[in-house]
Amino acid sequence: MKREIIITSDGSTSIHLPDWNEQYHSKHGAIQEAYHVFINAGLEHFYDDFITNSDKKEDEISILEIGFGTGLNTFITFLEGKKKSLKVNYVGVEAYPVLDDEIEKLNYVSELKVKEYQPEFDKIHSVSWDKRHQISDTFKLTKRKQFFEHIEDENKIDLIYFDAFGATNQPELWTEAIFLKMFKALKKEGILTTYSAKGSVRRAMQAVGFTVERLAGPPGKREMLRATKK
Repeated sequence: MKREIIITSDGSTSIHLPDWNEQYHSKHGAIQEAYHVFINAGLEHFYDDFITNSDKKEDEISILEIGFGTGLNTFITFLEGKKKSLKVNYVGVEAYPVLDDEIEKLNYVSELKVKEYQPEFDKIHSVSWDKRHQISDTFKLTKRKQFFEHIEDENKIDLIYFDAFGATNQPELWTEAIFLKMFKALKKEGILTTYSAKGSVRRAMQAVGFTVERLAGPPGKREMLRATKK
């Protein structure tokens, strides 16, 4: 399948699949979407509600990303966790890893203006798959080369970034069966965020037990979804 590096509206890169008319990130802004959907609605929400304001006062969070892709969400989570002195145990699941020559063309470090963290970005992509690695003193990363239907985690995860390709091209990734796996993977009060706002996705989440809320979407989308395991 043909793949092209494109520049999205906020100046950050993404990978475009012409045959599917699909991108790894929103064409309206890859970095903007990552912050809006996964950091602001996910990491910040969890941090504020269940770490800062809870009795637990936990300083570590376990994150599962469905669709590791370009590593953008991983890298931004590393940056935001560092600001908060938050320990992160991050698992990124990807069946078809991005190629090395594509990674070299991504401009996230320069667009985020964090050249001092180029070594960490490089390490995120260079470490081996299916093994836990210490990216920094506060950030552990496991990249799992795995199909989503083979995920079997149970009661281990605080936060899920659900960033699979859209249901138009891969409807099998947005089913009750997949969301049941996500529900089982989460701890009680764990949350899942996704850019999707489709009614069928919301109903699939609710069918397996999630409490689902609609939120304002990132640039180019009216709404997105956040699901909580109550």
